[in-house]
Amino acid sequence: MEIELLRQLVGTPRPAGDEAAAARLWRGFAQPWADEVRSDVRGNSLAILHGSPLRVLLDGHLDEIGLMTTYVDADGFLRFNTIGGWDGQVLVGQRVVLQGRDGPVRGVVGRPPIHLLKGPPVPAEVEELWIDIGAKDKAEALTLVRVGATAVVDGELLDFPNGRLVARGLDNAAGAFVVIEALHRLAEDRPAATVAAVASVHEEIGGAGARAATFAFDPQVALVVDVTYTTDDPGGDKRQYGEVSLGTGPVLGRGAANSPVLYDMLLELAEREGIPHTLQHTPKFTGTNAESIHHMRGGVATAVVSIPLRYMHSPCEMIQVDDLEQTVRLIVAFVRTLHADTDFVPR
Repeated sequence: MEIELLRQLVGTPRPAGDEAAAARLWRGFAQPWADEVRSDVRGNSLAILHGSPLRVLLDGHLDEIGLMTTYVDADGFLRFNTIGGWDGQVLVGQRVVLQGRDGPVRGVVGRPPIHLLKGPPVPAEVEELWIDIGAKDKAEALTLVRVGATAVVDGELLDFPNGRLVARGLDNAAGAFVVIEALHRLAEDRPAATVAAVASVHEEIGGAGARAATFAFDPQVALVVDVTYTTDDPGGDKRQYGEVSLGTGPVLGRGAANSPVLYDMLLELAEREGIPHTLQHTPKFTGTNAESIHHMRGGVATAVVSIPLRYMHSPCEMIQVDDLEQTVRLIVAFVRTLHADTDFVPR
């Protein structure tokens, strides 16, 4: 599997609300072979293969968690708030890259050293932290960044043994990569259906991008491709969250916004095609764009297909390339099975 696009996406900051640069990369990849490539007012990117009236949406959200500057003090230190869900302790001492006035600006997240903290050590709260960009005062800092500038943790993608990759923002560069790779393979042997891959925006702050894209495209079927936490590390709770490991292929969600019809179809197809997979229960809430998609208009038959990921919402998220390949295989095989008479109504 050629993952150069994934490497480029990971290397491009795309905090929710500031995804445009990564979206251009994604659209540029699709431009030579998709029938239609476009973006919308929310910032979503769509690559479409035109076919029959049956419309299938493949959603992989493009955005990642990040930070936003809220205040610059007299000494030039930046206060910030989070974009998406952060553990404040993870941020302590991190290097960050900000969207500067004239390009990237590097900074570090500061907190008093443990020697100066009063009382026993306690986990850091975001409100106690700041970003230091090396400015001598407020005036100099404001020549480099504006209030409202976004930031992400700074760091390159690392190749680990066993085909594993480590980087920030694999949630959900991995999903955005999988949906466009699946569409690329479908373009080589076209399915009957009209299929749109969508690199949606704003998932980490509520899913507005997916709602807009779904309303506009009006699909009957949607596959939401995201990441899910593994339980194969020392802190994993298999009894609560099931057995999910790196290298075990796509994870099929059961419950909540997932269509029971699609769940059965995907499970039977994976077993028939010999595609490794695991199952995960989501009885109340999927935590994905499926929550934004499944109830649009008159309802959309929706399924969540997840990629196993360790250390979610941290600077060192980890995935395995084999899982990307098996997820693409399942999506491509599923889309090829669909036809005008496919019944998506639970009976």
